[in-house]
Amino acid sequence: MASNAFLVGAGILLSRLSGLVRERVFAHYFGNSDAGDAFKAALKIPNILQNLFGEGVLSASFIPEYAKQIAHGDTREATRLAGVLGTILLLAMALLSVLGVWATPYLIDWIAPGFHGAKRLLTIDIVRILFPGTALLVMSAWCLGILNSHRRFFLSYAAPVIWNVAIIGAMLLFGGVQDLSSLARYTAWGLVVGSGLQLLVQLPSTLRLVQHLRPSLDLKVQGVRSVLRNFVPVVISRGVVQISAYIDNMIASLLPTGAVSSLAYAQTLYLLPVSLFGMSVSASELPLLSQAKGSDQEVSEFLITRINRGLERIAFFVVPSAAAFILLGDFIVGALFQTGQFGARDTNAVWYVLMGASVGLLATTQSRLYSSAFYSLKDTRTPLRFALVRVTFGIAIGLLLALKMPQWLGIPPIWGTVGLTVAASIASWVEFVLLRRRFNHRVGLTGMRRNYQLRVWLAALFACGAAALVMRFVPLPALHVIIRALIAAAIAGPLYLGLGLALRLEPAQELLGKVTRRLRRR
Repeated sequence: MASNAFLVGAGILLSRLSGLVRERVFAHYFGNSDAGDAFKAALKIPNILQNLFGEGVLSASFIPEYAKQIAHGDTREATRLAGVLGTILLLAMALLSVLGVWATPYLIDWIAPGFHGAKRLLTIDIVRILFPGTALLVMSAWCLGILNSHRRFFLSYAAPVIWNVAIIGAMLLFGGVQDLSSLARYTAWGLVVGSGLQLLVQLPSTLRLVQHLRPSLDLKVQGVRSVLRNFVPVVISRGVVQISAYIDNMIASLLPTGAVSSLAYAQTLYLLPVSLFGMSVSASELPLLSQAKGSDQEVSEFLITRINRGLERIAFFVVPSAAAFILLGDFIVGALFQTGQFGARDTNAVWYVLMGASVGLLATTQSRLYSSAFYSLKDTRTPLRFALVRVTFGIAIGLLLALKMPQWLGIPPIWGTVGLTVAASIASWVEFVLLRRRFNHRVGLTGMRRNYQLRVWLAALFACGAAALVMRFVPLPALHVIIRALIAAAIAGPLYLGLGLALRLEPAQELLGKVTRRLRRR
């Protein structure tokens, strides 16, 4: 688990770091402007195709079947399965891209009803540019499914680096354009170029693993019907989650200028630990969980062991992330985004939104592992049912907190954005509890040990709290916000690791052991 999760995490880390650089450059040029709101809103519309047909869905339906055939040595059928799925995806995405470009004006009215005039027209232009790039990203996710099944984790998760580089390059190249609307369009074209490059980077390795690959629409190939059957519930599950995201975006568009951008900046940071730790563990575990063999009791014991270890490994990294976002979020946001058009006031606005999202961070990451466990059992309907509950619950609370809370408390309407993330956090905990309860009823008792949870939270809150006290109350010279963030990290990081060792947290001991062994080899 550790080595596979490390490879996934390393690839995601490079991708997310380049993504943070991209967001910093974006903040420098766009800030919380109308053009920034338009680009962020436009980016969400074609992304529904990537989320519905891309990485998550393919992982849930394609990898379990493909990995099972590979494990049984049936490489010929596995190759044919990959060929059929690749052909279906290619045709579907070509059709949906054409339809999407045509239907863009109608889609805009659904997800950003608060946009009018030039802002609405700019959003439409950007969406139409982005659709072909999204189709390329979905095919890139097909490559990811094949690479992950063969345990080639690093390349598939590091490939988005080139996507981010292309977008950054477009902004730097055309950043001298005075009209932000024109710069937004150039940035969208950079995204399309980056999507093509991301696919091209993965294709050579993918084709070497599936030699003699041929396009096909033969639905009689072994495993195709099973993949398509599992594909539909996951598409619906991802769809309702996307609907929730769109409704959040729609509500934010009704709030003052900057709400959509603030929500997007906060989500960039919030998704970093979700991807690094939640996705790295769940993605690396899915092929292994899908290959479990033996009697029902042996399979159950195997699943329970790996789930429990995965939950504790996720918590070791996610809990301090949540604590840092809440206690040190202004330093983190400022270090990453405070430049150019993005000022100190914008930093605080994004920090408050990030606080609300951090409440549900642990639930979101651990839910991914439980979902992977259900997918490995070829059960895609249970995560769907609980996703529906989460979305319904989140939308109801989100509408209440975003639109009514500022009125009740007599605070500016922009604070409604915080209400959106708080509602999403509450809904995430509801989904997590339902997933765990159902899995425990079906397979056996799973979950983190209470003593372990207490030790992790104690170490995280003490480390981040100490850093926050030093940064806020100890007299320091006037330093750049990046330097202040680095000082805070230099205090909190080693202190958390030291407390983890003192409290005998297994991941901390494993981490120290790896570092020690590498130093001895040198």
